Amino acid sequence: MRIVIAGGHGQIALRLEQLLSARGDEVAGIIRKAEQGDDLRAAGAEPVLLDLESASVDEVSARLQGADAAVFAAGAGPGSGTARKDTVDKGAAVLFADAAVRAGVRRFVVVSSMGADPAHRGDDIFDVYLRAKGEADAYVTRQEALDWTILRPGALTNDAGTGLVRLEAHTGRGPIPRDDVAAVLADLVETSATAGLTLELVGGSTPVSVAVKSVAGN
Repeated sequence: MRIVIAGGHGQIALRLEQLLSARGDEVAGIIRKAEQGDDLRAAGAEPVLLDLESASVDEVSARLQGADAAVFAAGAGPGSGTARKDTVDKGAAVLFADAAVRAGVRRFVVVSSMGADPAHRGDDIFDVYLRAKGEADAYVTRQEALDWTILRPGALTNDAGTGLVRLEAHTGRGPIPRDDVAAVLADLVETSATAGLTLELVGGSTPVSVAVKSVAGN
């Protein structure tokens, strides 16, 4: 498969790129800064320089031509203000979805956040973030030309992955290592039977491959 990842230099994305390239997939990661390219190459991915906050749909669509799947893993980050929650966490996700539709890339996986909700109340930074992610997810789910899956991990940690997770429509809150999020994403990308599902993910007792097959109905 050829897989294009938005937010290619993110902590989850770099792990995902390594997993995908190790299994023989062709991986490209969209980045904003040229100096991030070496980290992607080290992970086995092709760096694609493009700013999703200023790019046009046509520009992003051109980078998606020929891809079998697209993964949105971009985020404004914890140090960003409310404006960038709208331009990145929402705006870039909408742009990437529109570009995937235009490029004819059906498989579309989103790294969202537990608690994402377009109707989430509050004015704190995290409230704005959850609302932006919820609005982006809602937009993606309305795109009939996409075989979308929304993944909403719990509290992300840098602990070593265990390969054991809980992956369900509703899991309740809990931590999850980024290693395990990447492993789940790698399986979801090639499991189109999970299209149309919004899934929560926390640490658990089920092996990743079994958990993904279970939600896919296998």
